[in-house]
Amino acid sequence: MGHDHAHHHHGGADPPTGRLAIALALTCTVLLIELVGAWVSGSLALLSDAAHMFTDAAALAISLSAARLARRPADARRSFGYHRFEVLAAALNAVLLLLAAGYILVESVRRAFEPPEVATAVMGGVAVLGLLTNLAAMALLHGDKDTSLNLRGAYLEVWSDMLGSLGVIVAAMVIHFTGWQWVDALVAAAIGLWVLPRSWQLLRASTHVLLEGTPEHIEPEAVEQDLLAASGVGSVHDLHVWSLGTRTISLSVHVVVTEGVADMDAMLESLRSRLASHFGIHHSTVQLERVPCHQARTPHSFEPGHAHPPH
Repeated sequence: MGHDHAHHHHGGADPPTGRLAIALALTCTVLLIELVGAWVSGSLALLSDAAHMFTDAAALAISLSAARLARRPADARRSFGYHRFEVLAAALNAVLLLLAAGYILVESVRRAFEPPEVATAVMGGVAVLGLLTNLAAMALLHGDKDTSLNLRGAYLEVWSDMLGSLGVIVAAMVIHFTGWQWVDALVAAAIGLWVLPRSWQLLRASTHVLLEGTPEHIEPEAVEQDLLAASGVGSVHDLHVWSLGTRTISLSVHVVVTEGVADMDAMLESLRSRLASHFGIHHSTVQLERVPCHQARTPHSFEPGHAHPPH
């Protein structure tokens, strides 16, 4: 019987903590200005943008902390390291966005029936400042937004807040030239409706990782068939694929070899290399067997929706 653990962390570059820190400083500064501007102008749209900016600041702070924690090496208590902190941060970011969007929608409905008068000059001026800050933060995060769910969540919040600032500017102009005060509530509701589905998608993606679901771009059936196509493989069972984080994919599998296989070490290395080159799986646990163990229910059994880390 052969048993191999391959631990190669080819997950991409370290998270850009310096750029996250700069984006956080910019966001916190404009957040304070927007809160004052919303209070002075009486604009719900601007207040909703400030609330969204607050979740941006919280998201960036969480993302920065999570990115730094994720760099910490594995230890005796956490043998897989701290990769899940980034996924937890993404989930928390999504929840904050959902709460903010819910508040905005409820308040916009209330104000639609009794729209207060807003100071459009203050409302528009502060929104322009918020727009410029969001554009700067987006430029800082854009290049790394697809490297992790954590950074994707932070970028999504800044992107949605940028659209919110743009909406506030448009609302300020419409109210200034037409006197339609209800436009303020309408834009606030539009911001909330835009944010809701994107926040839900992020929450689903992060929850999928936390539940150790199979990565979306990997089909367990394809992995199984690929292993079965390897020379010397008789059958495959107990195949599990899951993500430790957004850059580290793990796999565990039992492989029953044919009678002609003499060098088990070479077989292990061949299968490990195959998984890395064909599927990008660099953290694999492969157990070779001469005969199927008691865990083999069928010759090619696997459980694509339920993964257990190897012990």
